[in-house]
Amino acid sequence: MKILVTGGTTFVSKYVAEYFVTKGNDVTVINRNSRTQVNGVTLINCDRTNLGSVLKGVHFDIIIDVTAYTKEHIETLLSSGVSFDDYIFISSSAVYPETNKQPFTEEQICGKNSIWGDYGTNKLEAEKMLISRFPKSYILRPPYFYGIYENLYREAFPFDCAMNNRKFYLPDNGNMKLQFFNVRDLCKFIQIILDKHPDNHIFNVGNKETVTVKEWVKLCYKVAGKSADFVNVDKSISQRDYFCFYDYEYVLDVSKQNELMPDTIPLEQGLKDEFEWYKNNLESVYNRKPYIEYIDKNLVR
Repeated sequence: MKILVTGGTTFVSKYVAEYFVTKGNDVTVINRNSRTQVNGVTLINCDRTNLGSVLKGVHFDIIIDVTAYTKEHIETLLSSGVSFDDYIFISSSAVYPETNKQPFTEEQICGKNSIWGDYGTNKLEAEKMLISRFPKSYILRPPYFYGIYENLYREAFPFDCAMNNRKFYLPDNGNMKLQFFNVRDLCKFIQIILDKHPDNHIFNVGNKETVTVKEWVKLCYKVAGKSADFVNVDKSISQRDYFCFYDYEYVLDVSKQNELMPDTIPLEQGLKDEFEWYKNNLESVYNRKPYIEYIDKNLVR
């Protein structure tokens, strides 16, 4: 296939580009060339908000849009003169208001989520723009992505704590649930959509299993060869000052995904793969939050 991937140099878009190159596809990426490109891709070096004529008259079998965060991002790309057969947009579970009944289903009304704010509403506006312009597009709504090339300070935080033999400061009792989706499973599901073209065009995607924060930290320590020693932190202390997730628990219903792809990578295996990559690529995680500094200054007694 001839594929256009928006982005292509960090985390999800980088993994997607690499995955489809290794499967023998002709992959073009569009980015500002500020980071190393994946081997084997064709680069279009420009900002997606200022495409000019670089895509005019160019045809792709599929556009995999990882980096659209606003309706303008969608509109600019669709108005560029590019042609395509399929379009898959990586949206977000942030389009579901936290007041909706859980687990969130694709049929629920979408709207503002007070935790995610403009990020969620902008993603929703991007979805609406895409559907209005290309009704046959596919929209995927993930929970938290994880895996190789993760560039946010999430798994890297407990990995760091484990490698430095630190105690882990746990929000409250650690029972808050999290739901994840490995970037490799994302690519597998994209391939299934392209092979089967299901009638449904909006999918929640993710592991059907959730884990508590405490279970997640234990697994992060385990794959690093360590055992976690916990200190519970009172809820009166702002969780985001010392922990890498918001104080927000939600679950997606991924039954429609499971009908097409019943098996996902076990979380422990996915974390092990990520840790093996991370310990040799510490510099790839940028925008590190000062959680450890906060803990040492305010929580250690």
